[in-house]
Amino acid sequence: MSNSKQHIYIIGSKGIPAKYGGFETFVEKLTQYKKSDDIQYHVACMNNGDNLYGNGQKHFNYNQADCFNITVPNIGPAKAIYYDMKALDYAIKLAEKDNNVAPIFYILACRIGPVINYYKKKIQKIGGKLYVNPDGHEWLRAKWPYPVRKYWKFSERLMVKYADLLICDSLNIEKYIKNDYHKYQPKTTYIAYGTDLKKSSLTSDDVIVREWFSEKRVLENNYYLVVGRFVPENNYEIMIREFMKSSTKKNFVLITNIEDNDFYKKLNKETHFQNDERIKFVGTVYNQELLKYIRENAFAYLHGHEVGGTNPSLLEALASTKLNLLLDVCFNREVGRNSALYWKKDTRLSQLISQLDDSTFLKACHSNIETNDFLEQDYSWNTIADSYESLWERN
Repeated sequence: MSNSKQHIYIIGSKGIPAKYGGFETFVEKLTQYKKSDDIQYHVACMNNGDNLYGNGQKHFNYNQADCFNITVPNIGPAKAIYYDMKALDYAIKLAEKDNNVAPIFYILACRIGPVINYYKKKIQKIGGKLYVNPDGHEWLRAKWPYPVRKYWKFSERLMVKYADLLICDSLNIEKYIKNDYHKYQPKTTYIAYGTDLKKSSLTSDDVIVREWFSEKRVLENNYYLVVGRFVPENNYEIMIREFMKSSTKKNFVLITNIEDNDFYKKLNKETHFQNDERIKFVGTVYNQELLKYIRENAFAYLHGHEVGGTNPSLLEALASTKLNLLLDVCFNREVGRNSALYWKKDTRLSQLISQLDDSTFLKACHSNIETNDFLEQDYSWNTIADSYESLWERN
């Protein structure tokens, strides 16, 4: 491996080719859109016995990136922490063995704060730098029990303290890092998350399209849509309860995995949403062209995420869906700008949904919404990859 290149070691995604997840898609696109021959990416991949990356080879090439598998035992929630530590340790040894000049170790998320100073010293010893993407407010996520949330916050503080640079994909996250951790005088920069802006290659006549809509008993342009993890902080409870109160005849299509999901069982028991024929949990859709088509042909998209960062599913909805109804929090306002309608948790979303059935009201809403032309300039993967390459070259 040439040591005249700028070597970037990416730690924290499950790996590429991307199978799921925001960080995985980010790393896939970052490597796919790379232009400079002076940059060499190295990507850690998690090998835990199934869904092997690169057929389980220790090293394999993908998108011109040197990918390396890290074997991780199934040790429960601590698996991700173990993986980050082992991957970072291996990457440092690799950079040292190859005599890389000023390598950058880019860690995605703040899982290993309690040990990061140990690794920072090893990185400094070989002339490298530690960059961190702080992600969103992981310590606020309701899915974590209180002790885990405390750990996330503690770990985040230490990652901020020892990072040479924090790369935030949200201006509001960058502001939070600077304010909450001002005593460390953190060095930060903002580079957005990206999204695919191309329209679906599928048409209404394609077999896969007709089979899906027939099986789910859904009609084009006659459903509200949401795509994302079924967790409390994404405000599914409010959206479902409000939708049930509305008078709309349209369906509410939820593309999410609810298998063995305790929150799903609890909410179903409390609301009996299974008795409302409009509410349709349709499972997951892994065919990306089909998922784009489903987004493009929704009547509207509902977005209830409120915990931190630039959410990939929001960008995808803004790029594809004609009308977007977003929870009014700073993170969604930052991304959606004036191209969407906004709702608050303490107001009647049900009333807005009912009103949108009125063509005059709907027309007025559309006339007050600005175009999303900014997506191409600010959120295309090509733009994001270029921004990262400029950053690496300034190192």
